[in-house]
Amino acid sequence: MTDRPTARETIALVTDDFTELPYPPRNSAPDGPLAWQGYDASRARAAERTGEQESVACGTAHVEGTRAVLIAFEFGFLGGSLGERTGDRLEAAYTYAREHRLPVVPLVATGGSRMQEGMLALTQLQRVARQSALTREAGLPQTAVLRDPTTGGGWATLGAGADVILALPGAQVGFAGSRVRPPDADPTAYTAEAQVAAGAADAIVPPEELRETLGLWLRLLSAPSDAPAPVPSPLGATDLPATGWAAVRRARDPQRPRAEAYLDVYFAHRVTISGDRCGGTDPAGMLCGFGEHEGRTIAYAAQTGSATRPAGYRTATRLIRLAERLGIPVLTLVDTPGAANDAEAERQGAGAAIADLFLTVASARTPITTLVIGEGGSGGALALAAPGSTWATPDSYFSVIAPEPAAAILKRPAEEVEATADQLRIRPQDLVELGVIREHGS
Repeated sequence: MTDRPTARETIALVTDDFTELPYPPRNSAPDGPLAWQGYDASRARAAERTGEQESVACGTAHVEGTRAVLIAFEFGFLGGSLGERTGDRLEAAYTYAREHRLPVVPLVATGGSRMQEGMLALTQLQRVARQSALTREAGLPQTAVLRDPTTGGGWATLGAGADVILALPGAQVGFAGSRVRPPDADPTAYTAEAQVAAGAADAIVPPEELRETLGLWLRLLSAPSDAPAPVPSPLGATDLPATGWAAVRRARDPQRPRAEAYLDVYFAHRVTISGDRCGGTDPAGMLCGFGEHEGRTIAYAAQTGSATRPAGYRTATRLIRLAERLGIPVLTLVDTPGAANDAEAERQGAGAAIADLFLTVASARTPITTLVIGEGGSGGALALAAPGSTWATPDSYFSVIAPEPAAAILKRPAEEVEATADQLRIRPQDLVELGVIREHGS
């Protein structure tokens, strides 16, 4: 990014009523805690150039109607670096947010820790992490906006540590700043776009859309609810399948309504989280996010009909854990022939990813509602299903494994696949009788 808005310009981009918070006083020795020669003069020049007294401005504001605490970095003030006074301001802002039950929005633009304060500057990251952790425990959302640049400890705490991470196009984002990377490092790896592709950030948002997008996120994440998500109405077939194989054929019909169709009908508005924060995404296999249904916020994790990859399971786990912390009910849509079982999926930790999702669903304190809308293939589907709170559409099936591999495991010839499907009792009405799913209206 060549055009680098100031902290105040960025604040004005998202709100019209910013009220700055008071800051705690700090009496520092001449030239700071290390007596770094010329440090006071550098600070004075930075203040004169930017109009700021420190590298961050903190205050409250309404973003599209939702009041929040904004933390805006001024990169022109010593590279937006973190020092002791920065830590003072950040701690005060987070404390205010918890006391007044407000979401926190870091508008990050920083090069990292301040050299002139040495290790005392670096330890501010521990201070920030503590404040972020306390805010998580309080059930308050943190939505970061990555500006240019977001590097070093600022990225590794305020940025990457947020619940939802939005980024401005072309922003430099990475732990290593431009002056400390290997000389042969690929610069495209240190961009907002690369971080989204790697699952480390959720979305790129153009500046002209930032206020509306951020406002929607804040509104959705700040609306807890105790009631379970209502079960979506079936969008496809309404009559029940006659045989097990008929159920399989219906579920595999390419014309059958998929997750996108269900989400579009169910939600008036929705926003998407992306990535497992471990280097992976699975946009073709799992859709996750938050939406508005009949005036309430519902979180969703929806399989798309393809084999789900480990990153998809980890993203769903991340979604459910976030929803639980914020007190938001969850809707899951099951539709997969099974978990991806190729060698790369094993290298990416398929078993551990599925296990973690099973544990997260089993232990969730927020209500989870599940609807099977297509194929329910083995544990790769069951991991997303809520025990005792799962329904199924008439054009779906749920099975210990698909009929073809089931027949192969039983050493049966191909012509017995259809009979095997009947024996497995995988139709929706069979599953109701078996007590695996609930009947509509129950």
